[in-house]
Amino acid sequence: MEQYPLPPRMTAASKWKQLARMAAKKYVRGQIMSNEMMRAEIWLQDNLASQQGIEDLAIRLGYSTSQVRRKFKQCFGLSPSAYRDMLRLEMAARLLAFTPYRIHTIASRCGYRNHSAFSRAFHRRHLLTPRQYRQTQHQKLRECSYRDAHGGDPPPIDIRKMPPRQALVTRLYGLGHLNDLHDLQEWTASTRQANTLPDRLKQAPVVAVIHGIPLPSQMQRVDIGPLVDDQVAATVAIPAAFRLLELPAQHYACVVVKSLNEVPSTMEYVISHELPRYECHASGEAVQLHCHPRGMELQLPLLDVEWNGPGGQD
Repeated sequence: MEQYPLPPRMTAASKWKQLARMAAKKYVRGQIMSNEMMRAEIWLQDNLASQQGIEDLAIRLGYSTSQVRRKFKQCFGLSPSAYRDMLRLEMAARLLAFTPYRIHTIASRCGYRNHSAFSRAFHRRHLLTPRQYRQTQHQKLRECSYRDAHGGDPPPIDIRKMPPRQALVTRLYGLGHLNDLHDLQEWTASTRQANTLPDRLKQAPVVAVIHGIPLPSQMQRVDIGPLVDDQVAATVAIPAAFRLLELPAQHYACVVVKSLNEVPSTMEYVISHELPRYECHASGEAVQLHCHPRGMELQLPLLDVEWNGPGGQD
């Protein structure tokens, strides 16, 4: 390998300073690409029903399609197309298990153009037809017991219509960051991205939006951050790892849990035993956790219907 001499006036110290600057620039470029791949993953999640391709994603990010495919696979272990297929089938599983939608409607909502293509893809993943999967999950839900899971009486639930809200969130992958968290306000200690927020937002009420539970998910995802009002949303400088997340007005089944570990089994109990009393259904969307004096309030999104209480649908 050819050796190139240093410029005459470059000392060893100045050489190391130059290398440090180059390393810093490389690190910054890596951080930017990492944030962009997170945004790419979120875009895929938010566009499951769309027929837009990876070329559209690459144009949106300002990279070539080959760059996006290579960097995305480095980050997530799958190509963007395979990752989106995975999310589509996971979404389909939730809709089959928790909603009354017809199978062809679920196929369309998950981005499949025809029922046959959806059924083939679903069977390859779950080794069951969509109809068989729905029947199996309904049976499992009927058999679930809150007492068996928690050793006590189930907590009361409250059905509430929540106004539109917004939060400044960052995305975490895996639930390990939150498993030992008993107070959501402590989230800044376990999330390094929180250091980039203004101090006043670190003390604001927090929401955690958890994707993919209670059913198994290959990529558990959590959006977490402070709730903000319109004035803050319009004026705050949003750090690169954060985004503004709209939480639309919607009905929720609300129940208090002590820790994140209780969330999946509590969701199953609410879906299987409480919601039928109200003649309503979970929507299959991501569940929310909010701060509560007795722990965390689980807010389970519901399909939009009107009712007057248990057994009292309008």
